[in-house]
Amino acid sequence: MLFSYSSAALLLGVSLLHLVSAQPSPEVQRRISAAIKAAANQSNPDLTAFVNPFIGTDNDGDVCPGASIPFGMVKFSTDLTGYAPAGYIANPAEKIRGLSPLHDSGTGSSLGTYGNFEIMPLLCPGGFNTCTTTLAARERLRKLNTDDASPGYFAQTLDNNIKMEATPTRRAGLERFTFPPGSKPYFVLDLANDLPASFAGGTLDIDPVKGRITIGGRYGSSFGPSRFNYQAFACYDLLNGGKQKLDEYGVWTGDTFGLDAKGPGLTHLNLTLNLIGGIYQSGALFSYDVNSPAKASPQIVIRVGVSFRSVEQACANAENEVGDASFEDIQARAKALWQEKLSKVEIDIANTPANVTEMLYSSLYRANLTPNNATEETQGVFENTSSFYFDSLYCSWDTFRTFYPLLALHSPVEFAQIVDSYIDGWRKNGWMPECRANNLPGWTQGGSSADNIVSHFAVNYHNEAGRLGINLDELYSALLADGELNPPEWNIEGRQVNVYKQFGYVPFAVLDVSSTGRQTREGSRTLEYAFEDFGIRQVAQLLGKADDVENSIRNVWDPTVVSDGFKGFMQKRYSNGTFAFTDPVNCSPNDRNQSRPCSLQGTNVNGFYESSSWEYSWYAPHDTAHLIDLMGGNATFVKRLDHFFDAGYYLAGNEPSFQTPIGYHYANHPAKSVDRVREVVFSNFGITAAGLPGNDDQAAMASLLTFHLLGLYPVPSTTQFLVLSPFIPKYTIHNSFLNTSTTVTTLNYDPKSVQKTIPPGKAAYVQNVTINGVPTPSRCHFDFYDVFRVGGEVVITLTADKAAADDCLGNLPESISTGGFAKAR
Repeated sequence: MLFSYSSAALLLGVSLLHLVSAQPSPEVQRRISAAIKAAANQSNPDLTAFVNPFIGTDNDGDVCPGASIPFGMVKFSTDLTGYAPAGYIANPAEKIRGLSPLHDSGTGSSLGTYGNFEIMPLLCPGGFNTCTTTLAARERLRKLNTDDASPGYFAQTLDNNIKMEATPTRRAGLERFTFPPGSKPYFVLDLANDLPASFAGGTLDIDPVKGRITIGGRYGSSFGPSRFNYQAFACYDLLNGGKQKLDEYGVWTGDTFGLDAKGPGLTHLNLTLNLIGGIYQSGALFSYDVNSPAKASPQIVIRVGVSFRSVEQACANAENEVGDASFEDIQARAKALWQEKLSKVEIDIANTPANVTEMLYSSLYRANLTPNNATEETQGVFENTSSFYFDSLYCSWDTFRTFYPLLALHSPVEFAQIVDSYIDGWRKNGWMPECRANNLPGWTQGGSSADNIVSHFAVNYHNEAGRLGINLDELYSALLADGELNPPEWNIEGRQVNVYKQFGYVPFAVLDVSSTGRQTREGSRTLEYAFEDFGIRQVAQLLGKADDVENSIRNVWDPTVVSDGFKGFMQKRYSNGTFAFTDPVNCSPNDRNQSRPCSLQGTNVNGFYESSSWEYSWYAPHDTAHLIDLMGGNATFVKRLDHFFDAGYYLAGNEPSFQTPIGYHYANHPAKSVDRVREVVFSNFGITAAGLPGNDDQAAMASLLTFHLLGLYPVPSTTQFLVLSPFIPKYTIHNSFLNTSTTVTTLNYDPKSVQKTIPPGKAAYVQNVTINGVPTPSRCHFDFYDVFRVGGEVVITLTADKAAADDCLGNLPESISTGGFAKAR
């Protein structure tokens, strides 16, 4: 998704308030900077110390800095008012609603995703009946400069000096609350208020003897049809293994029109959906008998388990994953998991600019936060499945380009588990999921982008698929279903295959009597379908199947359209073959009508999704050579590409443009790609809370930045990497499944070249590339099977002579129209 609000908020007509620039505690950055400096002299540094979880918590980055383990189902974070899809935002003007265990990271939805079971610590000087329980009444500002987080830990302090901390397991964790000296701890636990305000009924039970509250209900999707509901449950153990004593307890109900009722001693709530509208607020209220000296600061530890199956499972998760472990024990375990994951990429810290080190490891961290591993927590048609199950595939259109290719580099086991989850979607529903969110089908953006994800796995790991638990014949059957079978409803799965196959493109205003979907985005859907077909073709080659595909990008190219003096643009097209003109500038940053509908709205008549024709006319990752021909050859292509950037059409935060800065490679001008990537990184990314160019898109931005810093770019659904200039003098990629380590050394590396504009005389351009001592046939690209599959050493030699480096000196990157990708490795 291009902007954090674009896919859902614009769809719903939500008006957004510009966020005030803000930062977490300055101590976070001081700690990270000190750790990077100290690591220069350490042989086994703590890589988690380089991670800044707050990058992307401003500027609509929608990053969740909450406490999680890699791919954890829980992400403990506070929920704040305002536009905060991930719960937390850095803006200090917004108020804290409570601390909750379920969140997504980097997803742009209208109001938010999850945020179930908020708990809020309270000071109630007047006693139980005076506690502020309803949402608006209990909200409080934060104490400035106290927000803190690191991998496996999150903390925030309220302006009344109550400190909240959390540390996780996969489906559980511990919450710790430190109260001001002499105060009596009160807590409100919320049943009905989740972030999207989607409560559809639930129950809550208090067992004062066990000191346990069980809670659960049905809630709605954050990015999908409102008529769908999922179930979620939680188990709150209040006594910390007998070290804490419960005092008062009861239930409460409320609304925004005066209802504020409390039931001391009551232990049960059973509430249905309020059919007349509005949220009928409700929950538990309880306090502790701390019996501590007046100057002591009472500290309360609460164990939390969550489940998508039942309250019994939620309690079992807390008991099995946390047990009687201390807060420090759980935090240490989580940190160890993150250290193992981050150590997949090791760099020369001493000679790497500190900001690059922080950007890299913070990006790697976010690229392992999601999707959420909810295996054994399935519901609906997936209940009791024997396959792995991952939630928050949010959305495949965002993640197929860089997120999964990065996972393929270092973590094929987790990649295979996610692929198994995609295939299981086909087994259960007939098509692979596109944008599963909150355990529910989400809106389709481009088509069946899962095709490019599972095909990327297949072409890179087909020799090991069985050992990784994947049946390639079954994978191919799932691909064929996406590519050949028309779902009755393609808003949430599959594609509008029938008319696409009939006409060779998705027609505008076409009669379709056999399937339902929002008939917009015809130009971009055609281009996305074409690349998805390419992914299917790649797997067909592996299995010796027919692999001919219609390269339908040419079918939506109108050679007569002129914009800014350049001729030929992608356009939507009627079923009779005539084009339906839309100005290529529409829906671009240069569009004079910035309120134009450009997303999933039914009023989007532009023909493209979250993009302009100026932007989507570069989109053919599998056949850029054909685009060059359509545009009039290399010289015109390069001139036009320069104009695209210089005139302000490029959007770093939009996925269709991910590969565009490296488009110069295909026109045999790789040095220009190096310049452009440097510009892109330092114009759009950084180490502040506003350090992302908009929504992280479930770590699509994080993985894109990682590849830029490593000096590589993956072509999805292939094994090809485009070679750029690394921002790092030396790094090693470890793949424990393949038992390989690949070290990339950048000869003539000059840290002074690592800036937005490369200074004259600084070595930054690729002079030559060797793999295990052998020069590559081209200095513009190499193959996974020649490099990371076998391990060893890659040497990228840099030069300051840009003119001499501005040539691939060999084969250009592959395109299918020039015979590329003709055989499987």
